[in-house]
Amino acid sequence: MADMFLEPYRRVLAIPGTKALLLVGVIGRIPIIAVSLTLTLYVVGDLRLGFLSAGLVGAAATAGQAAGAPFAGRFVDRYGIRPVVAVTTCVQLVFWLSAGSLPYEALLAGAFVDGMLMLPVFSIIRQCLAVVVPAERRRTAFTLDSMLVEVSAMVGPAVAVAANTAIGGSATMALVGMGMTGSGVALFVVDPPTRAGHGSKTDWTAPPRRQWMTPALFALLAVAFAVAFMLTAIQLDIVAAIKADAATRWTGLVIALFGLSSLAGGFAYGALPRALSPLLLTGCMAALTAPVGLVGSWQLLTLALIPAGFLGAPAMTATIDALSQRVPAAARGEAVGLHSTALTLGLAAAGPITGYLIDGWGTHWSLAVTGLSCLLLMMLSLPLWRRSKAVETGVERDRFGSADESSEAIGIS
Repeated sequence: MADMFLEPYRRVLAIPGTKALLLVGVIGRIPIIAVSLTLTLYVVGDLRLGFLSAGLVGAAATAGQAAGAPFAGRFVDRYGIRPVVAVTTCVQLVFWLSAGSLPYEALLAGAFVDGMLMLPVFSIIRQCLAVVVPAERRRTAFTLDSMLVEVSAMVGPAVAVAANTAIGGSATMALVGMGMTGSGVALFVVDPPTRAGHGSKTDWTAPPRRQWMTPALFALLAVAFAVAFMLTAIQLDIVAAIKADAATRWTGLVIALFGLSSLAGGFAYGALPRALSPLLLTGCMAALTAPVGLVGSWQLLTLALIPAGFLGAPAMTATIDALSQRVPAAARGEAVGLHSTALTLGLAAAGPITGYLIDGWGTHWSLAVTGLSCLLLMMLSLPLWRRSKAVETGVERDRFGSADESSEAIGIS
């Protein structure tokens, strides 16, 4: 039984270049994930300002990332990885080495610019996996990558807190800059392919956006937004429920348990013989989230949320897998950048909205509203998704390359 689940992953890791790509991804994402908490700790600790001021800096960095990701992807499509990585790595090094000496107003503006020119590790790794890994293995590769993102998400904040405690906020920001530089150098050296015929002189001109930026693509981006929103909202609700029951000491363990459930779900999904529709997975996740607010104690709430957490990594994987199959290869970088923007917006929106719901109505209603609103979003996206299926079976599908039949999504497709 174990071999049956492990074999798909062995086959992916046996593909030349995959191990190096995933290793660079898991290490390179750690300093990026640590950015928000590092800025917060610096503003609150070193500058001695409030959490509102810290939140504004974090929001500026997030807004910059959301705005800059599609542009970075388009430049990668047009010029390749190295020019984009060289520019963004230099910007990161300059900003993070100087951030500790900037006044608050300059830090706020610099955080936005830094976010716009963030090292695009997330999108580059996913774009390159779509090239390196054959279509029939892509879902497993994306699942493995999503699982490694969870690992980076566990390590990044922990490193930020430990470094801030040991060496202070300014030195921690310099450490983040060095981490960004190391990640950029690694990507520059590895230089993974972003398209077939990597290194050739063939001119890849991206097709007009109207040919691939369809209503169906925006439906897929809405699904990605919903997944990120739900995962963040659930974790905030868990924290609030535990705090309300005066059991804060269990917060880390419970969040880790929720993350492990997502890892387990991703591991199982990557070993399945066929893909599932991202709308189906996300809709089920929303349906499982909505009623758990009826549960009483935080212990039962934690257990009740495990099924929703189990679908987190599979739903995330399904969105990027579907995107890689439904967008022409010459525009894949920009499309993956839009996907990153959707995820970033979902993460950013979850904080204030969930906080408002928790403060006004309580954790139970917050979970209900989160689940029901995301379920409604899936229902509104369904007609656009079904329409895309008809388009893909016609001329556009033949023109831009068909998805491998073994990886066709089942369920709502």
